[in-house]
Amino acid sequence: ARALTPQTAETDAIRFLVGTQSLRYDNQIHIIDFDDENNIINKNVLLHQVGEIWHISTSPADKGVLATCYNKTSDSKVMTCAAVWRMPKELESGSHESPDDSSSNTQTLELLCHLDNTAHGNMACVMWEPMGDGKKIISLADNNILLWDLQESSDEAVLSSSAILEGKGQLKFTSGRWSPHHNCTQIATANDTTVRGWDTRSMRQIYCIENAHGQLVRDLDFNPNKQYYLASCGDDCKVKFWDTRNVMEPVKTLEEHSHWVWNVRYNHSHDQLILTGSSDSRVILSNMVSISSEPFGHMVDDDELSDQEDQHQEEKIKEPLQDSVIATYEEHEDSVYAVEWSSADPWLFASLSYDGRLVINRVPRALKYHILL
Repeated sequence: ARALTPQTAETDAIRFLVGTQSLRYDNQIHIIDFDDENNIINKNVLLHQVGEIWHISTSPADKGVLATCYNKTSDSKVMTCAAVWRMPKELESGSHESPDDSSSNTQTLELLCHLDNTAHGNMACVMWEPMGDGKKIISLADNNILLWDLQESSDEAVLSSSAILEGKGQLKFTSGRWSPHHNCTQIATANDTTVRGWDTRSMRQIYCIENAHGQLVRDLDFNPNKQYYLASCGDDCKVKFWDTRNVMEPVKTLEEHSHWVWNVRYNHSHDQLILTGSSDSRVILSNMVSISSEPFGHMVDDDELSDQEDQHQEEKIKEPLQDSVIATYEEHEDSVYAVEWSSADPWLFASLSYDGRLVINRVPRALKYHILL
């Protein structure tokens, strides 16, 4: 398996979806519910009979809707396609009791619509508009950015605009993220060693970080609290942090992994917490506090201070807090292809390695209290 996502619209129950990559059997989506109080994982299985799953993402507005990118063989050619699905009603929300014998009641996904890519090439990923009503999605197919509108019942996807990556050679997107800032009008994409920003209204490029990494860029993520900050990771074993207003140099670089870094994720609530997963089989949790939205710890609101106090306050803040690696998790024996934070619990995260092992961990308690108090 290599596809993992939190159920974005579920903010009460801790829930992740995993997509399998079996060549021999029908592929499946596993709905993983974590019961925090009793430390139990419950699992439900949905059949995904169309092919092995390379990417999975969930609607921010509708718990039952998800999109997958999957391989399909036709005329001895392998194509990566994308489709939008609905899970059975009774599985939509989390925290239900899992049946003891989960093998007997495997259910099937309902196909809502295909994202037609016959003219555009292989789908790399599907991104939902982060704050949206679940009707706008962008897919990256080879060198195309495609913006789709899902119709009312989501049973049809209409291509509303697109852009083409132009340049020398065989250009292909590897991944992308939709920014939660600027009224959701920007996305960032990775192709080869380059990171680009795009305006979704004009479908034009707005910034370009050339040679962001020495080798292929694998993944991107936006800081949820600082609108110009972006993280990238890649095959040069590095994680880099960028301010998109000045793309000449990264703001910070992390060099803790010893192999390709497949995934980088900002914590949704506390943007100093950064998760990375790599094919060195490790998951690393870092505290990048110096470039976070609270680089000096909690600050007193400016409104509460008079001018004299204000100056005094400024003097008191001298040293930014130090960045550090909080923990390295070594429960995986194979390449870690995905790491994700829970949408319901900001202190909980999941990681997935190629052998199908899913590990759920939480931020160390001492650090949690240090951040909160």
